Amino acid sequence: MIRGGARFLRKNEERVNALNVFPVPDGDTGTNMNLTLSSGVREMDKVPSSSRVGDLAEALSKGLLMGARGNSGVILSQLFRGFSKAVAGKETIGARELAEAFKRGVDMAYKAVMKPVEGTILTVSREAADMGVIRSRQTEDPVEVLAEMLSGARKSLERTPQLLPILAETNVVDAGGQGLVYILEGFLSALRGEEISGDDFFDDREDGTLASVAHGETAQSKIDPATIEHGYCTEFIIRRKDAGTFDEGAFRGEMGAFGDSLLVIVDDELVKVHIHSERPGDVLNFAQKFGDLTNIKIENMREQHAHWSGADAPSKRETVSPEPAAERKDHGVVAVASGEGVVKMFRSLGADGVIEGGQTMNPSTEDIVKAIRGLSADHVFVLPNNKNIIMAAEQAAELVDVPVTVLPTRTVLQGLTALIAFDPDADAERNREKMMKALEGVRCGEVTYAVRDSQVNGHSIKEGDFIGIYEGKIETVGGSLIATSRDLLQKMLARGGELVTILYGKDVTDAQVKELSDFLARNYPDVESEIHYGGQPLYFFLITIE
Repeated sequence: MIRGGARFLRKNEERVNALNVFPVPDGDTGTNMNLTLSSGVREMDKVPSSSRVGDLAEALSKGLLMGARGNSGVILSQLFRGFSKAVAGKETIGARELAEAFKRGVDMAYKAVMKPVEGTILTVSREAADMGVIRSRQTEDPVEVLAEMLSGARKSLERTPQLLPILAETNVVDAGGQGLVYILEGFLSALRGEEISGDDFFDDREDGTLASVAHGETAQSKIDPATIEHGYCTEFIIRRKDAGTFDEGAFRGEMGAFGDSLLVIVDDELVKVHIHSERPGDVLNFAQKFGDLTNIKIENMREQHAHWSGADAPSKRETVSPEPAAERKDHGVVAVASGEGVVKMFRSLGADGVIEGGQTMNPSTEDIVKAIRGLSADHVFVLPNNKNIIMAAEQAAELVDVPVTVLPTRTVLQGLTALIAFDPDADAERNREKMMKALEGVRCGEVTYAVRDSQVNGHSIKEGDFIGIYEGKIETVGGSLIATSRDLLQKMLARGGELVTILYGKDVTDAQVKELSDFLARNYPDVESEIHYGGQPLYFFLITIE
């Protein structure tokens, strides 16, 4: 069933991407949901097919959790996290359990979003689950329940423009909700035994497990096996005896004494542990005090090294560019950025790790976890620099064993502004306050192009038009890049400002940069301006005014 849903979503990935509200070239909801669900399926496929439903759902949930990308991916991971909790320990489930599990998932997804917005995937999932619960009281056939859920999801999706005016204005339905409908369609087809054509399987743009998060595979080939202090990679799940009194902090502290590379993921009833230890037996004896152990895996890393370090070692895309190893420090900073110049700027301002990602490829929760764990710091600040990455960053913060502060930076220039305010000698709370304060005085704009015809905010937009966006709202549209950029700057500076900072992208010419610089000098002689090469894709100019 799950594989059917994932396959059907993958077939329709680009259709979901095309539902982006703004006609700009960063519609990636379908991609994010596809990569997230594919990650869950890969993890689930490692569990024997004869396993209990509860075990399969748990593996799916963990894979989704670590592979979640973008807001839609994080919400999807929470839907199935709640589903997993509802069916934990069950051998099989029927119509009533299926409906209640989906309902539990909806409840968890709503809790994960600080300010839930109706007319989104949340609404579609909730109304679909409600229909499923009602139907489950009338039938014992899971197929009928799922069919009712799909019907409810489709009707809910059709109503999303009534709940979100921007959807009505752009004549589209919610992209995340559409993705969920495709998943449910795949579920139902699979349960009915219908063939779902598609690649067999699954997206290899990212692959990751709990162990890979802790290991960081690309570093393995550089390790001298003689220097491996804790030689056994140990993973297991604890089915807790007393969920109500479990002290996660104390458990992490005591477990950490057995080795290093500790990673602990805690659910209401389960604890998943990864640790490198020289005495795995002692680790298991200690863990058994907290409940029954399952999914135990112990691997000799000294033997594994022979396979990892050879010419046929696995090749992985490097998603984080860490600074050279240094002494452990009080604070570390991880930033998400794309573009050669942008990355260099974050580096020069003190970012310890830069994850390559942004508009068209949101990093996964696992990417961010790897970056955080790759730093030698007692407290880590994360700058997502994109509104669609903030939730994944917050989810990653819950999965690591060091304190993490996620600054809600929505643009690259907000991230740079926050980093300028960072003081390595101040404590974590003082830095959070200073960085948030710095963001208050920054207004952001950007210039990109339209990927389709559209009607937004009263603007009639044709494919290929240049678009000026100010604080998330399309303010100007035109056929000339420089004219559109000048118009945007005028609108932004109408509210005043003392400093204009512009990062120009990889497709901007020197002549265009000079033309915009001359415009500022001629028309705003009292406003200081700084123009730097960012090299970012898709967005010709990124602008801030302070």
